[in-house]
Amino acid sequence: MKSPVVTCLDMEGVLTPEIWLAVSEKTGIADLQVTTRDIPDYDELMKLRLDILAKFHLKLSDITEVVAGLKPLDGAVEFLTWLRERCQVIILSDSYYDLVGPLMKQLHYPSLFCHTLEIDGEGYIRNYSLRQKDQKRHAVAAVKSLNFHVLAAGDSYNDVSMLQEADAGFFFRPPDTICSEYPQFPVTRTYSELMEQFAGAGGFRH
Repeated sequence: MKSPVVTCLDMEGVLTPEIWLAVSEKTGIADLQVTTRDIPDYDELMKLRLDILAKFHLKLSDITEVVAGLKPLDGAVEFLTWLRERCQVIILSDSYYDLVGPLMKQLHYPSLFCHTLEIDGEGYIRNYSLRQKDQKRHAVAAVKSLNFHVLAAGDSYNDVSMLQEADAGFFFRPPDTICSEYPQFPVTRTYSELMEQFAGAGGFRH
């Protein structure tokens, strides 16, 4: 019997802009331009961000104000609708529930697995709490254990284990450095290309 399909997608860079890049542009803080495309160690990256937020006295409200002004990537809503008509979809993100509400509303509230921030009484971000370390890989493994056929797409270092664990994994607009390090994953640059790959790997109509 053919297994039903679940597709797991990264959020930032695949469906939405990079939140921290947008914060960098808004505040002029160049050090916030570093993302999971640049630093493979997520803990190292988040500690760097927390240090910068403390240094510049930025609160959660400063970040959410930027997020409220963002829109999904061009074509993302239509792509996600197309995909959800053909299979179950889970967004696996290393962002935070505290930040992404406005973007989820624009994406019509897909299922989202991400993390939480620790906020003090004055509204400053003091720490972060991972729902689970390497949560993207664990989520894919858990869904596979329920006898689903799992597809996945992402663009950064923190997506690699998810792509490795999935039955079929694809890069979407990754930097060239990551492409060269992980040549086993097909690279897509447009939603049309990603739809074609998913249709083939998932056995559903384009």
